[in-house]
Amino acid sequence: MTATGRLNWLGMILPLALVLGLELWLRTAGIVTDILAPPSQVIVALIGGLLNGTILAATLKTLTGAFGGLLIGGSLGMLLGIVFAVVPVIDRAMEVTVEALRPIPSVALLPVALMVFGFGYGMEFAIVGKSCFFLMLILTRSAVRGVEPRLREVARALRLSRAATTWKIILPASLPRLFVAFRLAASLSLVISITIEIAVNPQGLGYAIMTAQQALRPDLMLAYFVWIGLVGLCLNAGLLLAQRTLFGRAALTEEAR
Repeated sequence: MTATGRLNWLGMILPLALVLGLELWLRTAGIVTDILAPPSQVIVALIGGLLNGTILAATLKTLTGAFGGLLIGGSLGMLLGIVFAVVPVIDRAMEVTVEALRPIPSVALLPVALMVFGFGYGMEFAIVGKSCFFLMLILTRSAVRGVEPRLREVARALRLSRAATTWKIILPASLPRLFVAFRLAASLSLVISITIEIAVNPQGLGYAIMTAQQALRPDLMLAYFVWIGLVGLCLNAGLLLAQRTLFGRAALTEEAR
């Protein structure tokens, strides 16, 4: 999708050429493999999975894990990001802690989360939430600090308290950039959720990919890959539409940065 919300037909030329080339190569060369399938078979497997409901059921579980973690971790990260930006003393006091914990890969925490929460949504919420927490914290702090200084001068001239300044001036001015941060966190939550399901959690799209691979169904495995790409594309398109609807020209300005 382009910044104006139109489908980028030019950008589809290369993917379509690759799909057609792969179809011709596998069909003419007579290659039989457990890791590749002709795109035509992948499409048939995708349609079959959608019709029997297995793909949609797995998608619901993945989105539940992704958005649950996003809601928990993203909300906390945004709240603390605002606090850190508005109260520099707290920011300096927590800087070492944040910078020490932030680089730890989320997947590295899987054994701990598994022992604490076991299989299921609890573990997924925790790992996804950790990833979204630090992303939202850093980007929110940056967004709030990037508010036009003259707006702060207006607040001082009106003798607004720190809380009133934050609520009435800083947050409204930061909203377009905060929504961009939310878009990035939403995409990250989907990636982390599927990664967890591939690695250890027996549910959702990631687990379905592993099941298809173990059943020697490359057509179904690749169908899940295609579906994940479509889900991510639709998610980003929906958030872009919401961003433009809510913020108008300010949304386009933030996208260009």
